[in-house]
Amino acid sequence: MKTEARWKKALRYLGRALILSCPVCGKSPIFPPLHCTRTLRDWFTPLDGCPRCGYPYEREPGYFLVSVWIINYGAGSVLGIMIYVIREFFYHPPIGQLILSVIVPIFFFNLLFARHSKALFIALDHYYDPHEKDPGEDGGNLPKPEKPKGGPTAPDKPLPKPKPEPILH
Repeated sequence: MKTEARWKKALRYLGRALILSCPVCGKSPIFPPLHCTRTLRDWFTPLDGCPRCGYPYEREPGYFLVSVWIINYGAGSVLGIMIYVIREFFYHPPIGQLILSVIVPIFFFNLLFARHSKALFIALDHYYDPHEKDPGEDGGNLPKPEKPKGGPTAPDKPLPKPKPEPILH
C-alpha cells in the first residue's frame, strides 16, 4: 500500500475515533448515547459491536487495559506535567494550591477522556490488525445486502419431472 494511502486511512480512523464512531463504517457510535447512560459503568463500557457492520469492539476480556493504562493515564500525566510546569514557573503558588491545581483537572480529564482513549485504541488496533470476519454465511462484517422487493424468484432451469416407477403385479 502506498504511504499516502496509509496516511489517509490512519487519519480516517483517527477522525472516526475522535467522534466516537465505528472505525470500519464510521456511522454507528461506539458507546451508548449520553441520555442512555445511567451509571459510570454505562459511561465506560462500549457497545458489544457495531450494529451496522458487525465489527466487534471488545475482542476478549482485558482488551481495553492498554487503552486505560497507556492512552488515558499517559494523556492525563502529560496534562498534569504541563499544568505543573506552567503553574510553577510562571505563578509560583504555594505547594497545597499547586497540588490541587494539578490533581483536580487530571481527575476530571481522565473521566471525560476514557471513552476517547478506548475509541482511539479500537481505531489503532483496527489499523494495524483489521480483524475482519471471514465472509461466511452471514457476509462477514460488511453491511447486509438488501433483498430484492417482490415475491420469490423463479429458478433459472425448470425442475426435472420425476420418472414414474414401474408398477409390479
